Amino acid sequence: MKNLLNTGNLIKSLIIAIIMTAASSSNAQQIKPTSSGYAPANGIEVYYEVYGEGMPIILLHGAYYTIELNWGRLIPELAKTRKVIAIELQGHGHTPYSDRKLSRATLASDVEKVMDYLKIDSADVAGYSFGGQVAYQFAIQSPKRLRKLVIISAAYKSEGWVPEVINGFKKLKPELFANSPLQAAYDAVAPDKTKWTKFLEQMMASAGQPFNLGDDNIAKITAPVLIISGDNDGMDKVELAKTYKLLGGNVAADLQPMPKSHLAIVPNQSHVSLMQQTKTILDYLNGFLQ
Repeated sequence: MKNLLNTGNLIKSLIIAIIMTAASSSNAQQIKPTSSGYAPANGIEVYYEVYGEGMPIILLHGAYYTIELNWGRLIPELAKTRKVIAIELQGHGHTPYSDRKLSRATLASDVEKVMDYLKIDSADVAGYSFGGQVAYQFAIQSPKRLRKLVIISAAYKSEGWVPEVINGFKKLKPELFANSPLQAAYDAVAPDKTKWTKFLEQMMASAGQPFNLGDDNIAKITAPVLIISGDNDGMDKVELAKTYKLLGGNVAADLQPMPKSHLAIVPNQSHVSLMQQTKTILDYLNGFLQ
């Protein structure tokens, strides 16, 4: 009972944070996509939105999010100088629910299929949380399509999270998300609102399963990587330091060349509040990508 109560309190805190994020996004400058639609990808239709012109950057949202909920404040800024392609992953937002097995490898392949459909040879890729896991997988299996990689508050293996988060994933229940901003965002754009519970069950089953994309695979990523993390976002900072070392970081740069990959720890930020720090994230992105 105590564990269930703790999990319920954890989700309630998360919902409150998401309410703040949703309100923040709704107050942001809104711009319309220059184009949007569906791209065929591995047996499903994946929704995308395109903004602006310039070097392409692909945005991959967090679990249960929509494009607007996750990226609403960043897209108008990025689109001033970049071609922004925002994707909604399987079952999220406009992209229909599918019984297709949910796997990071397939989702990363979906991203490549969207690129094929839009005739984009290579792009920078930025992923937040669950989208960051997919972005890591994309870097592993589609290296020739990737220029630079941005990982925001995401791990490539279960052990990258602190134990409280790992245990919380295992105890998620659809009823904890009832009448939440996440459900409201889903209902506003989903092609079939009756799939909400099935969608949650599919995502939660995936979240409860241990995963590991492999230390060796991360070490083989040749593209420069920017990792952005809140100091208290639920990620294990010891494991995060190991990740950065795998990517060539954690050196004495006064004695040898500065590594091409960067690590940014943003103080006083949680997993959700980190995405509200628009100027901070934008400054890191512009400094790294340019």
